[in-house]
Amino acid sequence: MALLLCLAAGIAVHQLTPASEHKVQVLAAARDLPAGLVPAKADLVPREVPPDLVPAGALMSSQQVEGRQLAAPLTAGQIPTDAQLLGPGLLTGAPAGTAAVPVRLADPSSIQLVSAGQRVNIVLTASDGLGGGAGKPETLAAAVPVLWTSAQGGKAGDWLGTPETDGLMVVAASPGQAEKLAGASTRGKLFFVLVPAPATEQALPGTAP
Repeated sequence: MALLLCLAAGIAVHQLTPASEHKVQVLAAARDLPAGLVPAKADLVPREVPPDLVPAGALMSSQQVEGRQLAAPLTAGQIPTDAQLLGPGLLTGAPAGTAAVPVRLADPSSIQLVSAGQRVNIVLTASDGLGGGAGKPETLAAAVPVLWTSAQGGKAGDWLGTPETDGLMVVAASPGQAEKLAGASTRGKLFFVLVPAPATEQALPGTAP
């Protein structure tokens, strides 16, 4: 009888003790990372999380990241997905110094009207600083090729459509254009204008033939 009671008690204890939870190792941002960065190994570190917290397309190894740029910023601890990275060959064949620059548009819905390979002017409409409304529009980059848009990656993961990526476009810019575009969204509203490709300009990646 005593043996049966001990056995029953052992079974009850076993049933009440939770089994060790299965964890999956993924990569996570070690710190806040800006869009356009090519992450180093120290920027994305291994992290174990429950399977139900792993987003679709989560990155598992540093080999998946090598040579690729972030299409959107990451906050510390965030698990990036493959859809949040731009390919390593994004600027293959581009003139020396060409940079892939993320641009956040003031009207996110307009991103549906443009696709990779088209040329655009990026226009800044800033406040006049006197409370009188918008100042004169300024073209920051002319006839730059679109490399990627958030609408283009919409089927790759549910991270799209969030505040971090909504209305995001990546363009190929010269050093001078890249300098003007960097942080431009903090100075006013950014819009694009579709334009034809210059006939004599050297082809850039993503340019339609």
